Amino acid sequence: MEEIILSGITISVTKKSIKNMYIRVMPPNGRVQITVPYTASDDSIRRFAISRISWIKKQKMCFEEQPRQTKRQYITGESYYLWGRRYRLDVQYSNTRNQIYIAGGKLVLQVRKESTVMQRENVLNEWYREQMKQVVPNVLRKCENIVGVQAEEWYIKNMRTKWGTCNIEKKRIWLNLQLAKKTPECLEYVIIHELVHLLERNHNERFCEYMNHFCPNWREIKESLNQQMLDYYEEENQNLAL
Repeated sequence: MEEIILSGITISVTKKSIKNMYIRVMPPNGRVQITVPYTASDDSIRRFAISRISWIKKQKMCFEEQPRQTKRQYITGESYYLWGRRYRLDVQYSNTRNQIYIAGGKLVLQVRKESTVMQRENVLNEWYREQMKQVVPNVLRKCENIVGVQAEEWYIKNMRTKWGTCNIEKKRIWLNLQLAKKTPECLEYVIIHELVHLLERNHNERFCEYMNHFCPNWREIKESLNQQMLDYYEEENQNLAL
């Protein structure tokens, strides 16, 4: 069984070496995924999904009602965010070099007049990446001290459905580039979340107990993160390491 359909909702099914079943409704579009043990039967998977259908519908509705930006043209007047603060884009033309800087509450994008939308997007994404590179090391050290474990590597990538991921065996953390646009506590929450996976692989009761201990208000931050403005973007195909 690769997927099931309930009430018109497609639910993808992933089997792993776990004990319990879990359902996730993932940003930005409310894709539903159920993770189950290898031994789970098709009937038991369907019954579990049916038992959570009201919750699934509620979560999907939250994503549908969540404000999100329209497709960007990278022109003067558009709104962009850095660490939760809103800036108005001011595009200025220059034949010297591409650069971005903040001035007087505006985000100034300096590019060639003939630059394409994709080229302007790349300039802005690289600027966001640099903001992440400047901030993450200190936040990561703080979180590692809180959780008591260390990541061997960390990387940044534009991701469509996850704010962060963790390769437990390699102790490698991936952070979503979009976190540079969210309020600072969101980045800290995501890093703690991924570090906790080095203590507990699954999102089970033990995992939640760790989160309650290391980040007592994590549920409120998670809700805030998922309610903040979603950007319109295409997922990157490249993995850019630090």
